[in-house]
Amino acid sequence: MMLNGKVALVTGAKGGIGRAIVARFLKEGAIVYAADLSPEGSLDTAEEDGSRFIRLDVTSEADAVAAMAQVGDAHGRLDILVNAAGIEIEKTIEETSLEEWNRSFAVNVTGTFLTSKHALPLLRQAAQSGSSASLINFGSYDGFIADPGLAAYCATKGAVHALTRAMACDHGPEGIRVNAICPGYIDTPMLKSFFNGDGSGGGGGNIESLQQAVRDVHPMRAYGTPEDIANLVNWLASDEARYASGQLWVLDGGLSAQVQQMRL
Repeated sequence: MMLNGKVALVTGAKGGIGRAIVARFLKEGAIVYAADLSPEGSLDTAEEDGSRFIRLDVTSEADAVAAMAQVGDAHGRLDILVNAAGIEIEKTIEETSLEEWNRSFAVNVTGTFLTSKHALPLLRQAAQSGSSASLINFGSYDGFIADPGLAAYCATKGAVHALTRAMACDHGPEGIRVNAICPGYIDTPMLKSFFNGDGSGGGGGNIESLQQAVRDVHPMRAYGTPEDIANLVNWLASDEARYASGQLWVLDGGLSAQVQQMRL
């Protein structure tokens, strides 16, 4: 087991990708704290999986402090932090209200900042004890190129990319590795919402009617699953990735390698 005995905290842990990460970590022997707004999360179902639930609003500094205090009191360290919480607003900047803009940054960027900031003392303790401390953020291929109608989302992911590099430089000397995973199209509730929306996701279509079109966009003729993302997260969290830091790991089935993408 690659993560045997390691202590991990995952934000957005009750969403599609979050749950896959939690399940993989548990399979690999980690002690996992699943942090989210509710036990049901975006999938609207609660499940007993062996993880330890923490209610965490990533936009609240008090919640971030309390979550890390709970982990610290129980273990005295944190080996792995995964910042997987995120939201998406399907609008141009002209259509986006200031409240929506601020909310996007509050969850996607400030949330990453707050949990990372208050996890650092525990990650430092893990590194000092000889563990390979790993902090994994979630960017997006939309932080490099842009889908139409996702202006605020693209902006937040670009910010996460820059923050990831900065933290890797600042905390690498302390033995803390910082990376970001940048997914493309992944079969999650967020993707289903995107395709059911009025923006660039097919003009109110649904994921069933657009599945083949989604596949055809990609050189691999497939879109990803939460488990695909969890596989990469697991490696970055493990000691096998001890020399991997400061990188933006794109996992998109070759989508961003193309000169031009099909607009759905």
